[in-house]
Amino acid sequence: MTVRLRSVEEDDLPFLHRLTSDPDSTGEFQWYGFQNPHRLRERWQDNGMLSDDGGILVIANGDVRVGFVSWSKQVANRASYYWSMGLIVAPEHRGQGHGTQAHRLLVRYLFDHSMANRIEASTEISNLAEQRALEKSGFTREGVLRGCGFRAGQWRDGVLYSVIRSDLQEKP
Repeated sequence: MTVRLRSVEEDDLPFLHRLTSDPDSTGEFQWYGFQNPHRLRERWQDNGMLSDDGGILVIANGDVRVGFVSWSKQVANRASYYWSMGLIVAPEHRGQGHGTQAHRLLVRYLFDHSMANRIEASTEISNLAEQRALEKSGFTREGVLRGCGFRAGQWRDGVLYSVIRSDLQEKP
């Protein structure tokens, strides 16, 4: 399995829309209701899904699209920022390690191409598969975020994870 990240191309837009707007494709933890069907195209036409404040990249296994990663800049204080990241893997590719590898690749990319010292990711407390993927890819569990996310008519607890530059230096 050769997972890589690549920029979004125009013919990826239907795939991205499926993973963000189709309840059968988003997965239990990512379904937040139907989305504007033009939103992704407008963003792609505006900046190709890449900006100084964040972006989206396609997760590919060879020539096959398996999902996408996204990140956004979060201001820590006047002098610094960190990245918040997430991903969605298509249902037909889940459970094969693509998410773990994509996390690792995006962490390396963000640390190599920005001054940020911290990258964080969060997930619902009941999303054990994502928690395992984050831990396998070098993230440290920081704690529970009580009632932080609203989905499917209920407020849900989350779990916050992070990785900082020195974490990568400590590991071979």
